[in-house]
Amino acid sequence: MSDLPAVQDQPVVDIHAHHLPAALHPPTRVADDPRWPYLVIDDDGRAGRIMRGSEVFRRVKPALWDVPTRLAELDRAGVDVQVISPVPVTLSLWADSGDAADFLRRQNDLLAEAVAVSAGRLRGLGAVPLQDVDAAISELLRSKRELPLDGIEIGTRIGDLELDDPRLRPFFAAAEEAGMPLFVHPTDGPHAVRRAEPTYAFGVGMLTDTALAATALVFGGVLDDFPGLRVALAHGCGAFPWTYPRTAYGDTIVRGGPDPERTARLDRLVGSLWADTLVFDPEHLRLVAERLGAGHLMLGTDHPFLRAPLETALATVSEAAGRNILSGRQIAGVLGLNALRFLGP
Repeated sequence: MSDLPAVQDQPVVDIHAHHLPAALHPPTRVADDPRWPYLVIDDDGRAGRIMRGSEVFRRVKPALWDVPTRLAELDRAGVDVQVISPVPVTLSLWADSGDAADFLRRQNDLLAEAVAVSAGRLRGLGAVPLQDVDAAISELLRSKRELPLDGIEIGTRIGDLELDDPRLRPFFAAAEEAGMPLFVHPTDGPHAVRRAEPTYAFGVGMLTDTALAATALVFGGVLDDFPGLRVALAHGCGAFPWTYPRTAYGDTIVRGGPDPERTARLDRLVGSLWADTLVFDPEHLRLVAERLGAGHLMLGTDHPFLRAPLETALATVSEAAGRNILSGRQIAGVLGLNALRFLGP
């Protein structure tokens, strides 16, 4: 943090981090289905594995499940508040809606417990079974009214439904009315590109997947219909800041020619989106800030995944300041004030 501009009287807030409770287990009735994720911790407690059936899905570090370890890492990096959200593989959109509802309800309870024991250092986003919109709305409202959770993480696609599918509209209406912000995280990277190897899925697929979700929100009428909805997209909004001008041009072709009024409205809708700063290159932040506005950029780390995630993300913001990509006032927003506005009271 020493290379970052001094930020006085405000916390440094990380909007994008993940938590997997050690006590989260698949629903008993269907526990033998190998698609359910669960955590196995090594005997010495120094490492763990996210499992799906007998297969290792991902090797993980103690900060993923242990709150004291997480807080110690935040202290070393200079992060005051972190917003924890589910590991995307736990969203379980493939599952029976009742089983998913039970699993995600339990996970939300455990996330809330982690928040409660953090002495104000952690805030949380829950998850809902969006394969059943009514059940999703019910869990969204419970997360707000009964749990100390500040929003909901959703996937870029809900089963076979894109985010602008009319069947999802009641959920977005409920989130807007409840004032619950949504954090969109890629879930379908391997299917968004023609090559599923990890390098391509991570480097291209996730960004493409997120761009498709952002395009659905902007061009599919979701943000038009729910102007009070606060939606953030992970990883700097994916490839969308780059694809938007071409998509907008294609929109004019489909509609038979330019429409200045529609173009201006689309630009406003894009400017209503929020994004984290996890783009690995400060020059990328220049365009993301141009599209969404610097006031809608928030520090995001993906902690505790990746290698040195806190330090990497903070270095990107620091370099953006050093290259005058973002002003001192804008950096102050990115480091905390913007996230607090996004989360709401």
